[in-house]
Amino acid sequence: MNTSPHVQTPLLNVQRSVGRPSIVWPVLAFVIGAVFVYAGATKILDPLAFANDISHYRILSWPLGIRLAFYLPWLEIFCGLALIVGRLRTGGTAILLALTVIFIGASIAARARGIDLTCGCFGSVGKGLSFSWHLAIDFAILGGLLALYFSPMLSRPADR
Repeated sequence: MNTSPHVQTPLLNVQRSVGRPSIVWPVLAFVIGAVFVYAGATKILDPLAFANDISHYRILSWPLGIRLAFYLPWLEIFCGLALIVGRLRTGGTAILLALTVIFIGASIAARARGIDLTCGCFGSVGKGLSFSWHLAIDFAILGGLLALYFSPMLSRPADR
């Protein structure tokens, strides 16, 4: 066996492509970030309506739903901006991943209990969509967030 330091094994010789960086990750981050900024902004405009939407899930008490209705939109906006701007992108992505998983779980649990609801995510824009469409959109967002979280873009120094 040759133990020369000049021997390169396939496992140790991992090379990155020297070409242009992929534009897919920044575009995906921008699109998902913009979705959350828009969703947060529509909720800020009418926090009581959003609190009412939260109460329809029958998971949280009304006082807790009110507090969440005033806090959650700002969290969505700040995390969305983190994805767009690139600062604290890993943290913003992780928080949005958690929020999306919780929302999907709450939606499925409410539907399993026979509760017919509108999510209130995008204000009046999303109220005409069926539950299946809401789930499809939510899972698409979840897939995009997972792709971003595990993308090479999050390991760059700009994130620190």
